Order: sequence, then C-alpha cells, then structure tokens
Amino acid sequence: MMTARIIIGIGVTVLCFAVAGRRFFWLSKLIRSGQPAKRPYQGYNRAAEAEIVEVAGQRKILKWTVPGLAHFFTMWGFTILLLTIIEAYGALFKRDFAIPVIGHWSAVGFIEDFFAVAVLVSLCVFSIIRLKNAPSRKQRSSRFYGSHTGAAWLVLLMIALVIITLLVYRAAQEKTGYFPYQNDAWAFASYTLAKIIPASAATAIENIFLLANVAVIAGFLVFVSYSKHLHIFLAPINVGTSRRPRALGALDKTPDMDMENVTEDTVFGVGKIEDFTWKQMLDFATCTECGRCQSVCPAWNTGKPLSPKLVMMALRDNMFASADRLLGKGDEAAEADTLVGTVIDPDVLWSCTTCGSCVEQCPVDIEHVDAIVDMRRYEVLMESRFPAEAGLLLRNLENQGDPWGLGGAKRTEWTDNVDFDIPVITGTIPDDVEYLYWVGCAGALDDRGKKQAEGTARMLRRAGVTFGILGPQESCSGDPARRFGNEYLFQEMAKANIETLNSVGTKKIVASCPHCFNTIKNEYPELGGNYEVIHHAELLSHLVKAGKLHPGGGYRGKVTYHDPCYLGRHNRVYEQPREVLESIPGVELVEMHRCKGTGFCCGAGGARMWMEENIGKRVNMERTEEALGTGADIVSTACPFCMIMLDDAVQANGKGDDVKVMDITQVIERSLTKTER
Repeated sequence: MMTARIIIGIGVTVLCFAVAGRRFFWLSKLIRSGQPAKRPYQGYNRAAEAEIVEVAGQRKILKWTVPGLAHFFTMWGFTILLLTIIEAYGALFKRDFAIPVIGHWSAVGFIEDFFAVAVLVSLCVFSIIRLKNAPSRKQRSSRFYGSHTGAAWLVLLMIALVIITLLVYRAAQEKTGYFPYQNDAWAFASYTLAKIIPASAATAIENIFLLANVAVIAGFLVFVSYSKHLHIFLAPINVGTSRRPRALGALDKTPDMDMENVTEDTVFGVGKIEDFTWKQMLDFATCTECGRCQSVCPAWNTGKPLSPKLVMMALRDNMFASADRLLGKGDEAAEADTLVGTVIDPDVLWSCTTCGSCVEQCPVDIEHVDAIVDMRRYEVLMESRFPAEAGLLLRNLENQGDPWGLGGAKRTEWTDNVDFDIPVITGTIPDDVEYLYWVGCAGALDDRGKKQAEGTARMLRRAGVTFGILGPQESCSGDPARRFGNEYLFQEMAKANIETLNSVGTKKIVASCPHCFNTIKNEYPELGGNYEVIHHAELLSHLVKAGKLHPGGGYRGKVTYHDPCYLGRHNRVYEQPREVLESIPGVELVEMHRCKGTGFCCGAGGARMWMEENIGKRVNMERTEEALGTGADIVSTACPFCMIMLDDAVQANGKGDDVKVMDITQVIERSLTKTER
C-alpha cells in the first residue's frame, strides 16, 4: 500500500506542478514583455519594510475589520500550514514521518490545528460576506460587481477541501497510532475528530484522505495559476516592486519629451497593451478583484462608468488576449486597436479625478492612477482625442500660464486686499525673506481662492514669518496639464518655472494649493527643481506649536474638515490642519464619516475642474451632503479648488446663508476679535 501511495501522490504532484510551472513560466514571459519601468531603486530596506507591513502585516486588508481578519487568518493559516504539506508528503513515504527537530513538539500540532480551524471559520465569514454582497442583489453597490465570483466560490471550496482532508487524515493517523506529536490532545481538532472514526476503517481513511489532501493541494496550485488568485504568488512581488510604500505623490515616471529624440516610432503614453511597463502588466495580473478600489472611487460612487477594478480587469483580459502578439508568435503585421474606444470607454478614462483612493485601498499596491494617466497621454498627444471643453484649458495654460487665461499681470491684484506690503521678487530673494510664497492660480486669480491667499498672508505676517511672491513671474505649476495627459505642456511649464525659481535663488517654498505643493515637491526634482517645499497647513501648525501664532476666542461653533486629496492621501498631511483648527478655543471639530485616508474627493482633481460632469451625480454634491450632515456651520479645507467645489455645492443645496466654506486660515481669522486683528 505504501508503494501505491507514493506512486499516486508523486504522480499527481509531478503532473500538476508541470502544468502550473508551464503556466507561471508563460506568465513571466508575458509580463516581462512590457516596457522598462523607469523608477528609482528603493533599496532592500524599503522593499523589506513593504513586505513586512503590507504582506505579512496585512495593513490595508485589516482596515476592513471583519473581512480583514478573515483574510489575515487565511493568509497566515496557509503560511503556517506549509508545515502540514511537508508532513503530508513525508507521510507518503513513512507513516510516522515527523519534521526533523520540531516534528514531535505538541505545540506544533496545536498551532497547525488552530490555524486549520481559523481558516475554516474565515471561509464561513467570506461566504456570508459574498452572499450578503452578491452583485445580482445590489448591482453597482456591491464591491464584487463585475468580479468573477464563480471562480471565487471554487477557491473557497478548494481551500475548504485542503483543510477538511488535512484534518481527516490527521484524525485517522491519531486513531492508527501514527500521529507524530508527543501529546495528541494538543492537536485538538484532529484529536476530537478521531473519536468518531471507526478503528476498523482508520487505515483506509488515512490512505484515502492523505492522497486526497496531496491531490487537492497540487490541483489548487494549477487552479491558482489560471485564476485571479494569482495574487497569492504575485502580491509579494508587486508590493516589493512598488515605487514607494503608498504609491502616491508623484506619478510613476517622467517620459522623455525632448523633441530631438522623437522618431516615427516614438509613442507618448499608452495606446496599446504593449506600451505599458512590465510593472503595470504585473499590476493587471495581480488584481484580486476584491473591489475595495471600486467601493471608494468617487466616480463609481456617483454613477460614473469608471471602476478602477474593472479597468484593471479589462487591461488584464486584453493582455492575455494579446499574448501571441506580445510574445512574437502572432501576425506581427496585424495592427492592434488602441485601448481607448475598444477596451476602455472614453467616459471611463475621463471620469478619473486622480484622487488616489483606489491606490490607497488596494491591498496589493496596484497603481491605477498611473495607468489611467498613461492612457490619457496617448489620447491627448498621439490622437488629439479628449473632451472638447478641455481645449480651452490647454490653450489658456499654454498661452497665459493659468487655467482661466487671465495672464500674469493679474497675479498681484489679490494683494490689494491686505493692509501691508508683500514683496514681489524681481531679482533675487533678499536674505531677510525666509519663504517664497507660491500663491497658485486659484489663490491669485479666483475670487474665492483669493480669500485663502489673503488669509495665509495675514497669518504669516502675524506670526512674524517673512515671505515674498513671484507675482507676474509665477505661472501654473502644470498639474492640470499633467493629470489631463498633456505631458509635453507640463514639462515645458515645469522647466520654465524651475528656471524662474532657480534664477531668484529659491530655497524654501510655502504653497497654499495642494496640487502645486505636490507637483513642486514631488515632481519638479526629476526635472532639476530641488527645493524645500511646505504646505501652509504644515507651516501654520508649526507656528501655533511654537507659540508664534495665537488664535483668538471670537468664534464658537462646529467645524468639519475636508481632506484635499493631494494634501492628504498623496502627501500624508492629515493631522497638521486639524491641529490648527483644534488650537482655536471655540472650535468643536466634527469629522465626516469619510475622512483622512478614506476622505472623499471634491471632484476637482485630474483636471476635472475644467470638464463638464454630465454623467451621474456631481462628486462635489456627494461630498458636501456628507459635510452638511455633520451639522457643522463651517466646512473647512486647505485647498482653493476644494473651497470652490464645496462652496458651489453648499450654494446649490440652499445652505449658503447657514454654512460657510473656509480655508483653515480664514477660520483662524474669524476667531480673532476686531481689536486683535
């Protein structure tokens, strides 16, 4: 009988490993067919940190408490139960096999049984969650909408079979006296199950279920290699190769836009699947279809067709369908269709606000935003296909240096509303000026944005901080052009700004617009602009803590704070604005349900500020209704674009007389009495 066990067990294993190995080799070739990923090497320490925190620690998964715990125990269960796989294969050759050194320890038996039971409980939790959130019942409201749920159920079944066959053959071993542990009772599940196994059938049950366990494990490997559960093997690789722990801030790469290097074969952006990098192809293959990205996407939640999950799934399906071409086995003369319009609907592409919620929630560090912007680049630069209303934005940026086309001459008009002189830098920054204040287009040119700039200037002066502005020399940072997909325009604007900043001797910049802040801090360095950049919320928090800025007691009421995406998720500035508000004696800070890392976008990012929102509910209305639901009489933020979007929605809700939208600097000003001002 031992010979038969060995032949059957090894035969099934070799067959399944050969099939799975062939599939993994093919997948490796397919993913490596992508373009080089131009990203800075983060070093072993950063990669190890990501593996420990994201993979081993399941940080993002555990944010969803119940399913997170279930996944945590399943992942660690299978990790610990690798010991039982060693034991199973050893038992094929020797019935009383035990792992050297630790194989007879009773504690090992307990740990194995504990995690086996924990996995079974977790499977029950997963089943309840999937039944409760069945797409057929809730449609778009289910995060599993569009996922391959049939395959998911099969995975749950196979995992269950792995555990059940394991426990049954171990129980039979205990009955026949071949259980390896010193104290059988410590392996409590196997020990209990052994009580119901008849002694006369124990040997047969041991043989049958041992072989079944080996067969299910080997078969599960084959199934995983052909299913979305590839993430079991690919997630650690994807996490370890992500460009930063949270994959936000700057976009992935700055393409070479030097026209001297352009040939007839040059492709800007991504038009076909082969234009993606190997890392992006790895993203597609790693997608677990869990729908966490979909459930937090502001576009999807307001009735738009964009689901980050469905975008990844569509690109993955196209990658597999294009495999022969990618691997040089197809008809190379055949021209593939461009992705947008065939695989990705244009309305999907242009609905993205680039808020980063999808990346923030993804448990396997997929970088959805980069893929979307890459496709936008192709549409804008190669095909000139984009929403018509954005044409005016691009012309204004190119010709006047701001989205509204008002020109540099108007960039100092806001200073007329403050009662002190603000130095306008014309030569080099004087030694007695500590910061260059980057006002931004909205702060300098929009009537509501000007209130933020004025308040910031007054608070800095009040705290004794010296600063100057560029005035007419300042231009748009280029963020709208870049997120919209016009990489060439962005780089031209960025290089011009860097030249200006360098010419005046800039070292320290304080910015009020999170988009400018993110761009100058995180994206200009790659183009040669290296400065110490701080957001005004960070500086104000420092000034309050240092005792240089003292809010007054002239305001008492409820304030809710809206996290700007490019200040919060993209740069992790969450606490400083709240510290400023909490320093005001009369403020009662009330949080919205979605705040900080889960904060909901205002709808302005990704150049959406200048595009019509004709599909579904307006994103700013969704966010503002949540803000109004807190009962706050002030909705505060730290971004001029957020101020504009939220104020529009407050007015549309008929609450303009009762609720004010203010920058944190304005709230401080409101707290000051007339005499204090």
